[in-house]
Amino acid sequence: MSASEKRENMIKRKNTILKQGGEKGVADQHAKSKLTARERIDYFFDPGTFQEVDMFVRHRCAYFDMPKTEIPADGVITGYGRVNGRTVYIFAQDFTARGGSLGEMHARKITKIQDLAMKAGCPCVGLNDSGGARIQEGIDALFGFGEIFFRNSAASGVIPQITCIMGPTAGGAVYSPAMNDYVFMVKNSSYMYITGPDVIRAVTGEETSHEELGGAMMHNTKSGCAQFAAENDRDALDMIKELLTYLPANNMEDPPSVETGDTTEREAPELETIIPDNPNQPYDMKQVIASIVDKGAIFEPYEHFAQNMITCFARLGGETIGIIANQPKVLGGALDVNASDKAARFIRFCDAFNIPLLTIVDVPGYLPGTDQEFSGIIRHGAKILWSYSEATVPKMTLITRKAYGGAYIAMCSKHLGADFVYAWPTAEIAVMGAAGAANIIHRGEIKAAEDPKAKRAEKIKEYDELFSNPYIAAQRGYVDDILLPADTRKVIARSLAAMRNKREHRPAKKHGNIPL
Repeated sequence: MSASEKRENMIKRKNTILKQGGEKGVADQHAKSKLTARERIDYFFDPGTFQEVDMFVRHRCAYFDMPKTEIPADGVITGYGRVNGRTVYIFAQDFTARGGSLGEMHARKITKIQDLAMKAGCPCVGLNDSGGARIQEGIDALFGFGEIFFRNSAASGVIPQITCIMGPTAGGAVYSPAMNDYVFMVKNSSYMYITGPDVIRAVTGEETSHEELGGAMMHNTKSGCAQFAAENDRDALDMIKELLTYLPANNMEDPPSVETGDTTEREAPELETIIPDNPNQPYDMKQVIASIVDKGAIFEPYEHFAQNMITCFARLGGETIGIIANQPKVLGGALDVNASDKAARFIRFCDAFNIPLLTIVDVPGYLPGTDQEFSGIIRHGAKILWSYSEATVPKMTLITRKAYGGAYIAMCSKHLGADFVYAWPTAEIAVMGAAGAANIIHRGEIKAAEDPKAKRAEKIKEYDELFSNPYIAAQRGYVDDILLPADTRKVIARSLAAMRNKREHRPAKKHGNIPL
């Protein structure tokens, strides 16, 4: 064969592979309002920057009809390119090619990309759209899953790992997303579960649907297994690109600085009137956050899950920060099992990737009730304490209103290593609210009084004036300063700048034993 014939042969082979599963497979994908794997990659990367790896890889299964079966790119497209000018590695399962099923060589392509991403110190993004394990390959398919999981663990805290569920993901395939940092799902076209509706019906008799069992909103609102829900494929890819703008490429780098045009000396007078006079009246903590951060812009993982706790990325002076805040509009901002898990995971991610933390506190306590106790609120609640104590990034705390009891400690108090703690004049830092404290401390006196109702009101007022304020905490040095709300942005920005080169070390150990 001549050189020109060899060249033509190569081009022909490539063109065949580029057709993916053929016209019908592509048409079926489009009929479901889904992009193909190659279309997703083209949309995701800066134009002309994607470099494919392992295009010609082929399975080597010798069972059933497989020796005669051609699967273009073995059902997964892998490579690297640039997203907003920064290198990102990717694998995208191709549902048009044998359902994107995972076999030995399919998995080897993914693990090669994982290894390259680790060597290069770059984020790794996976686009999942697969019918699951390739049954014809048996144990080789299971080997492939295990190899991927092992690398997920090794890469955790070293490079950002992001999964987007863009079709079915079932059985063993769900565990790699679960081991990633963030999971995106597409509404009405992506599903994730251990066992599907048919198996559940056969085993337990329960009737359920794909959407109800493992759809995007189920995992975003109930299970917490996904952190983002997108409207369609392009929306999901846009969201991933936005997330990446807040993150460093790896744990040895700082997050990128961005010129936002919002001066850190800007005052926020709208914060002066945001706290209601009635301590039991809610307000929207997101308005507080928006007034503090650059241009009011936030990017919020877990927006739909455990809404009594807010976690979000933002910028302050152009620098990425992670924000954890109680939301008084939901459950009064109380801590419960899901809010504790949500906050702890976000804190640990930010600490792993050198993202400073701002905690905004308005918390009445841990949520009481048998349901919470039976669900392990002690164990789950301890995760927040653990995560803040473990974190060595700059930690700033702002107390806007209530900070009671153990929840005060948990929300990044000075006692858990906060570098700077600030409070507004409206802050109430105490063991509990005035009414509850008066009932306990003065129970006998109130009961014996000629007018118990008046005596109770008197004692509540007495406790309120003595303890429901930030001044005793400030006298002890547990609060560094009491701020006018309008000055909050510029003071927090100064604190962030002052702690930018923070260095803090923990005792040498293999790892701690977080209360999972």
